[in-house]
Amino acid sequence: MADLSAFPITTKWPAANPDVIQLYSLPTPNGVKASIALEEMGLAYEPHLVDFGSNAQKSPEFVSLNPNGRIPALIDPNGPDGKPIGIFESGAILIYLADKTGKLLPKEGAARYAVLQWLMFQMGGVGPMFGQYGHFYKFAADKVENNPYPAQRYRDETRRLLGVLEAQLEKGPWLTGEDYTIADIATWPWVRALKVFYAGETDLGLADFPRVQEWWTRAEARPASQKGLNIPARG
Repeated sequence: MADLSAFPITTKWPAANPDVIQLYSLPTPNGVKASIALEEMGLAYEPHLVDFGSNAQKSPEFVSLNPNGRIPALIDPNGPDGKPIGIFESGAILIYLADKTGKLLPKEGAARYAVLQWLMFQMGGVGPMFGQYGHFYKFAADKVENNPYPAQRYRDETRRLLGVLEAQLEKGPWLTGEDYTIADIATWPWVRALKVFYAGETDLGLADFPRVQEWWTRAEARPASQKGLNIPARG
């Protein structure tokens, strides 16, 4: 049985089976990247719910694994050289899992970098900008009702990024062509969130991006997506 005692996070979220990957997350657009990838790759894992309501992501135990206090994070008891490893940041987790399994990311060459550049597009653009749009449109609308600039700025940038995705998806069913990859996993939950989480479908004019909607629907319909969207289960 693997010894995870070197990871303080396991004192707050004890491992029932320390021999499998320990996932610390919440079913948010960022969090489900990890659970969907784990499901797609067929890896055994144990999910632990990190409750934002109690600021569990800011607890000393969680911060011991991710100093930035953000989900998702994980521990793999069978890391490089067979030793346990902790990984945080959703993009790093996706690359790690893909390299571990040899799935959803080419091992080398131009095809690998095609996936990585679209993964970085999500990490540096889609995630932060869509999140800011949702914040000002849904959660802080009352704070900016006399100043339309923040909401308009992030609405415009979100639509611009959706336009980039729309143009890319003219080339094939997935972001880098014919194959579903970690770039798709990283990105489509954020597009889904614009409608499902932020209720911004009309405000953003999502109907203007039919290929994006078709791509998101295809991705969400995958069995691994259907399961991963609800992991860890909310209490």
